[in-house]
Amino acid sequence: MKLRRFLLRYYPPGIILEYEQGGTTKTKSLDLLDLTFKSNTNEILNEICEKEALVTEKRKPQVYELIERLKAKLVKVDKTKFGAYQVLRAHILPLTNVAFNKSGSHFITGSYDRTCKIWQTESGEEVHTLEGHRNVVYAIAFNLPFSDKIATGSFDKTARLWSAETGECHHVFQSHSAEVVCLQFNPVSTILATGGMDTLAKLWDIETGTELASLSGHTAEVIALQFSQGSSVSSEGDSDGYSDTVCGAGAGRLMLTGSFDHTVSLWDVRSGERTHHLIGHAAEVAAAAFSFDASLVATASMDKTVRVWDTRTGRQLHVLTGHLDEVLDVTFDASGRRLVSASADSTSRVWDLRGSGPNRGYREIAHLTGHDGEVSKVCFNSRGTLVLTASADKTARLWDAETGQLKDILVGHTDEVFSCPALMTPFVLHWFCKQDLRVIRRRHPQASQNQSSSVEAQSIWPPSMSVL
Repeated sequence: MKLRRFLLRYYPPGIILEYEQGGTTKTKSLDLLDLTFKSNTNEILNEICEKEALVTEKRKPQVYELIERLKAKLVKVDKTKFGAYQVLRAHILPLTNVAFNKSGSHFITGSYDRTCKIWQTESGEEVHTLEGHRNVVYAIAFNLPFSDKIATGSFDKTARLWSAETGECHHVFQSHSAEVVCLQFNPVSTILATGGMDTLAKLWDIETGTELASLSGHTAEVIALQFSQGSSVSSEGDSDGYSDTVCGAGAGRLMLTGSFDHTVSLWDVRSGERTHHLIGHAAEVAAAAFSFDASLVATASMDKTVRVWDTRTGRQLHVLTGHLDEVLDVTFDASGRRLVSASADSTSRVWDLRGSGPNRGYREIAHLTGHDGEVSKVCFNSRGTLVLTASADKTARLWDAETGQLKDILVGHTDEVFSCPALMTPFVLHWFCKQDLRVIRRRHPQASQNQSSSVEAQSIWPPSMSVL
């Protein structure tokens, strides 16, 4: 094996080794999920050298520098204030969903008006209107990280594949017998998964448009699905700093589906077989998510609990209680060490999953109270230091993930805020109202003094560095 270069991934922190073996270029990920800005660089370096033969004595200074750069990105920024930047109105009927491309330069909106629209984020200009569905466009997605394709799922029982550049429809996926309500591309953009009210999930070939598998086993609507992501980084080369992406070897091999039948299923994507059936909730599952390394799945349910499961065994590891009403959303931070839940009880809770023993150290570290209506969506920023919540009280709120301190109340909507896509940067927040209104807020200039915009942009969509 011959090491060719290092690739740096900021969130979650990691170093990817690109090497040549038998004439083939391969990658190996050194995940530093427990890294903090206080971590001892020499200790981490020594551990890497002991475990990884590709990191020779000659390479140690380079790896030391990479670890230091990762640590620098983890320094907590506390002063974050946002002011109104832009309000956009476009669809003639309410929105259903919102999604961003990898860089955040464009986003898409789905609507009850049967269309999906592509927008330029900075200017707010409409780029394309994707027309063709005969009913509500409910589920939408970019093929991240490439972002050159868009998928839409509709109440007309079909999904469609579009060009993000031209707006042209490439394929119409027809096989569901009821509304399509969730969809996602796999990490390498070869497969599209769709979930429907017909209790089925389906896998489709992106190139040919053919159905690859129909995943049956649920006895009620499939309302959530997700591929395991694994690690991904970008390599230098393009003028914009974001070029080819290298995905971890296991990325996309596992998929989850969440259902109103109170269960979640784990599937082997290659075989189409169900590997585990996660049974334990006493009511409908509202959301489900993989941790970064796909070792854990978190599920949120109408039974007022969050449950954490081991994906290798299918065993339930812990039941997180405390919410007084239905739990509507759950998501991990980038490292998979914490998760945050959102509930109809008007609160969110942040949980720390680190530790060992039968409960793996699960503990609530922050209770986010202050909303006057149900909290339907929640997300972390890239560092995992901030939480953004969207509520029926017509506001979004920004919180310190460690202390639970309220950092900002984002007002201006006239209806419930139903979405806060996970594109939350130190400079821009995005959240969306149920009515045809999109609000983008930008940090006040005084809050970002002495900070380079180029450096901050790297911490959200980090161009990796290569060392030859």
